[in-house]
Amino acid sequence: MALADLVVDMLTDFHRFGTTYAAAVLRRGEVVAEGYGGELPHADRPAEAVGPDTPLLSWSVAKSVLHAAVGVLVGEGRMALDAPVGAPEWAAPGDPRGAITTEHLLAMRDGLAFAEDYVDAGQSDVIEMLFGRGRDDTAHFAADRPLAHPPGAVFNYASGASNIVARAVGDRVAPDAEIGAWLDAKVFAPVGMTSARIRRDATGTFVASSFVWATARDWLRFGECYLRDGQGDGGRVLPTGWAAHGWRLRSVDAETGTPYGAHWWGLPGAGPEARYAGGYGGQRVVVCPEADLVIVRFGDSTAEQYPAIARWCREVIATAGPIATVRS
Repeated sequence: MALADLVVDMLTDFHRFGTTYAAAVLRRGEVVAEGYGGELPHADRPAEAVGPDTPLLSWSVAKSVLHAAVGVLVGEGRMALDAPVGAPEWAAPGDPRGAITTEHLLAMRDGLAFAEDYVDAGQSDVIEMLFGRGRDDTAHFAADRPLAHPPGAVFNYASGASNIVARAVGDRVAPDAEIGAWLDAKVFAPVGMTSARIRRDATGTFVASSFVWATARDWLRFGECYLRDGQGDGGRVLPTGWAAHGWRLRSVDAETGTPYGAHWWGLPGAGPEARYAGGYGGQRVVVCPEADLVIVRFGDSTAEQYPAIARWCREVIATAGPIATVRS
């Protein structure tokens, strides 16, 4: 099956994949297949037909954008991965949470008790953080959790970890710029993401667990920046090797068996280098250096359909094939 046929398949097979708003493939820097479908519902206006210019909600793909923001600050010497992140909630002498580092949080090994449940609102810290009593100060809500494990000991995927890091990023750039303007200048514009916008909570913290909007082609550009080891439209955006930091696998999710790096996931069965930024509803930005390939898929799917989306991504990679290396 050709790449264009696979995109059509993703857009039309609702039983396997749910509703797909956008599917696109970039190979060797060129968009070789793309398609759009469905309508985005709105509470205050009619549903919007999705097309090339429609900004699409990231959900947790935003976490990988946050990884890029941290990379910029690390490269500038303004953030240290192995230093305590410095949350004010942990400032009391002897508070064991004070040992939590940025690296712990990026790797989801911070040890905080946080329930990432998207179904049962009564048992869900993430729903409470985004839409309940934590929505006005997402980082405080997350940082106020007690420790369940020593920092570094146990993997627990938690959106709260991202918002704690996002507040720390905002604190470091605040003397110079508001976080949205800083992201535009340091991440989005250099990558070529002209449509990107974020959501902040009432304190001004970038809600980096969940809320970035951008068009499908701009999400391809984001993936391509990682594919090129941090190179953007006009030169280097991220420090050399920063993509490898995010992609170095550290843990395995016990429920799904999916490996995790630092705000990036591994894609089992798709080659040793394939990684993806993933979000609720089946959002995917897949990067495969072996095939010089970026895949974007945004839509509205159930968790039961995620394995089919993963198989489709592997099929796209297999269809594209590896990039041949020629040696003289």
